[in-house]
Amino acid sequence: MERSLKVGNMTRVQEFVLLGLSTRLDIRDVLFVIFLALYLLTLLENTLIVFLICSHTDLHKPMYFFLGNLSCLEMCYVSVTTPSLLVGLWTGPFHISFTACMTQLFFFISLICTECTLLASMAYDRYVAICRPLHYPLLMRPQVCLNLAMASWIGGLLVSVAKTTCIASLSYCGPNVLNQFFCDVSPLLNLSCTHVALTELVDFISAIFILWGSLLVAIASYSAIGLTVLRMPSAAARSKAFSTCVSHLVVVGIFYSATLFIYARPSRIKSMDLNKVLSVVYTVATPLCNPVIYCLRNKEVQAALQKMLHCSVEI
Repeated sequence: MERSLKVGNMTRVQEFVLLGLSTRLDIRDVLFVIFLALYLLTLLENTLIVFLICSHTDLHKPMYFFLGNLSCLEMCYVSVTTPSLLVGLWTGPFHISFTACMTQLFFFISLICTECTLLASMAYDRYVAICRPLHYPLLMRPQVCLNLAMASWIGGLLVSVAKTTCIASLSYCGPNVLNQFFCDVSPLLNLSCTHVALTELVDFISAIFILWGSLLVAIASYSAIGLTVLRMPSAAARSKAFSTCVSHLVVVGIFYSATLFIYARPSRIKSMDLNKVLSVVYTVATPLCNPVIYCLRNKEVQAALQKMLHCSVEI
């Protein structure tokens, strides 16, 4: 009761201060140029992928349908977090209103949950293609693909509504400094002056279902693919399949390792510097690498790109 009275007499925080990725003046300018270039390159890569998939009928297949969704998501994803990272590197610590912070948090949670389920859907698509090729046209027909994609996007929104509502309903009485370059879950929980047990429980349960659930689907799919590939009589076919799976697993492994470390623990994280480094991995590095690993190394995508370049040269 005494704690409640004290909280009630305190002034509610109206804005937060984001410290940014680094407060060192000697490296901020260099980091700004690097991350601006990476941001623009990520947008260019993913825009190119979406354009190629939409404009070439050869790429109107389930695998590329999911890749197109992933590229659209990556463009939204980096545009939610990277601008605030760049502002912090350009100006140093800066103020963000409570409403803007919660809005950024909502879109961030929604997109990261959607990415988890999309990666699982893509892994399942590859499992059906390699392990059950005769059933592929039926199991991955257009309506099924559309339902999987819609479930990913809508599921991400619903989870984000629940988590953001819990976090926004907490009391923030000061201090208001977030040791992060965007509004993230753990830094906000650390600033709350009320009990956060329920919010942490919601955060942990959603992490179990979304992160661990989608990761288990991906692991099961790629494990089945690996066993099937080992039984292939052709060495060339085995080499090609393993090359594709390993590259996919690298991206999935990096993304899930970072997100699980941060979000799948039922307590507030104290090591914010490590938190920021890991945040860079899944907010900047994976959106940059995904188009290269999933698409630009693909022969069908390369053929579509060469065809587009050839047509543009002729014009």
